[in-house]
This record gives sequence, C-alpha cells and structure tokens, in this order.
Amino acid sequence: MPLKSKNAGHIQYTPSRRTWLLALTGIALGAAIAPQAARASAYPDRPIRLVVPFPPGGPTDLVSRVIAKKMSDELGQQVLVDNRPGANGNIGNEIVAKSPADGYTVLYNTSSIALSPALYKKLQYDVKRDLLPVAMTANVPLVLEVNAQVPVNTVPEFISWVKANPGKFTYGSAGNGNVTHLAAFLVLQANGLNAVHAPYKGSAPALTDLASGQVQFMTDTINSSLPFIRDKRMKALAVTSSTRSAQLPEVPTLAESGMPGFEAGAWQGMMVPARTPPEVVKRLNAAVLKALAASDVRASLALQGAEPRGSSPEAYGKYLTQELDRWQKVVKDSGVTLD
Repeated sequence: MPLKSKNAGHIQYTPSRRTWLLALTGIALGAAIAPQAARASAYPDRPIRLVVPFPPGGPTDLVSRVIAKKMSDELGQQVLVDNRPGANGNIGNEIVAKSPADGYTVLYNTSSIALSPALYKKLQYDVKRDLLPVAMTANVPLVLEVNAQVPVNTVPEFISWVKANPGKFTYGSAGNGNVTHLAAFLVLQANGLNAVHAPYKGSAPALTDLASGQVQFMTDTINSSLPFIRDKRMKALAVTSSTRSAQLPEVPTLAESGMPGFEAGAWQGMMVPARTPPEVVKRLNAAVLKALAASDVRASLALQGAEPRGSSPEAYGKYLTQELDRWQKVVKDSGVTLD
C-alpha cells in the first residue's frame, strides 16, 4: 500500500518482491548488454591476431600479409600475422575455434578447411559449429602441368597418353589429401585414367622432382609453378579455374579443354570464432573488402598468381557449405584418410 513520503506532496510506493526481481533482472541485462555493445562499437581498440595455419614464406602466408597490412590501415590497429603450421592447417584452425569470440583472433583459412572434415575422423573443432565466415579473400588457381620431356602439349593429348599407359605414370602432390592431390584425382577420375600418386611434404620437393622427371605430372598452384613454367622445365597444359589466369593468359582452362564445368582451386578466406558479435564480423568484412579493392593489393596478389575475390559473410558461408559437401564425396571416392 502507498506510504506517505517525508517530502510533502509526494507518494512513495513499496515495490512487491516480483516487481523488484524484474527490475533487478532488467538492470542486470542492461549492464551485460551495454558493455558488449560498447565494446563492439569501439572495435578494434587493440591489435588483431591473424592466425595463418601454414609456414612463413609460403604462398598462403604471402597473400595473407598483403591483405593484413592494408586492413591495418583501414582498422587503425595492427593486424599481426601469427603462423601456426601443422596437420594440414588444423592446428591453426583449432586455435581460432577455441579462442575468445571478441574479434581479436581471426583465422586466415584455405580450402583445406573444407577437406579436413572428410580426411580426419578426430578433429578437435567443427567448422560449422565453432567458426563463423567473414569473407572469401582470394583464389589461387591450380595448373595441370607435365615434365618438359613428356610428349604432350594439350589436355586431349595428355588424356590419350595416360590412357594408353595405365598405371605407368606417377603424379606428385603437396601431400596426401591436399587439394593438389585431390584436384589431380578428379582429372583422372573424370577421364577414366589410372596413374600412381606420390605425395610429398609440400609443393617445393614435388615440383623439383617433376622438373627432373622423377614424376611425370601434377596439379599445383600457379604461384608455386610459375618459375618452373617460365624456365621451360615443365609445360602448363591447363588451369583449373573457371576463367584463364592473367599470369598464364595463353593457357586454356580445363573447361575449355574438354572438361566442361570443371573448377578447383586453393581458395582462401577469413573466419572468426562462433558467437563473435555481428557488428564485429561486419567491421572485419568491410575492412577485407576495402583491402581487396585497393589497386596496390590487387597488383601484389596478381604477382603471386592470386585472384582477389571478396564476399559477404553469408555468401562465403554458402560457398563453404557447398565445398564441404563436394570434397566429402571426392575424398570418399579417393579412399584417402589421414588418421
């Protein structure tokens, strides 16, 4: 019931227990939401760690550093590359998946993130559950290439050559279950071809053996292969992208060479831990898109054979889902398992 206030003309009410609890709940919620909103609006207020799950100096690392530098300018805070190589990218992927969802730990992922769920039965993270897409950043097309002494110059000639010698030729790759392995497997499978796979620990030793004739062919990224192609130590037969590469404009696509619809590549993107605030994801996405639109970034990526992409978080999420489904089938068909 109302009680008379000591101040004349005012009425003071004694709140019920229910009303009091509701009021406290509202205050608590407001207190919890307000700092979160404030933190998101002030983001970023300190340096951001960009985890690259591959070694320094490699093709993924080089592309990530170009983008990170330009993002630093846009965000007003340093975006620092932290290389965490190992397990086909899974060490770095797991680090980010288990990091605080505050936007200060970001993953620079590659297409390997779509292969791993099919290749590894005991992953310590789940791509869809533990990570959120920010944007696709770039794509590095692969090139189907042969040793310079191999007597073929086109894809149809290559198919006839392998078909006439089933099981006699060997193709290299950057590792078992790597996209360079599975893309070659797809080419062989699509044409009913049989060849022996020789997995290496990275592209460099595989390319060296291809140039010397220890293996006869492989599919590898354009940026790794260009020096060998330009020195005429190997011949480029086709690129695996949907359009021709600016680095090898005279080389046709596989789609142009009798394999309509074929496309594969070492694509790259950025992701953050699940439950990262939408405002932070939006801010990161805007910074990525602005970096990729910069002429100096595009020029630097072109020198490395990388094609700038850019996308919304939603579009990248849809693409990731498609790739996860696609490579699940390819890995199953290939019979590869890594644990």
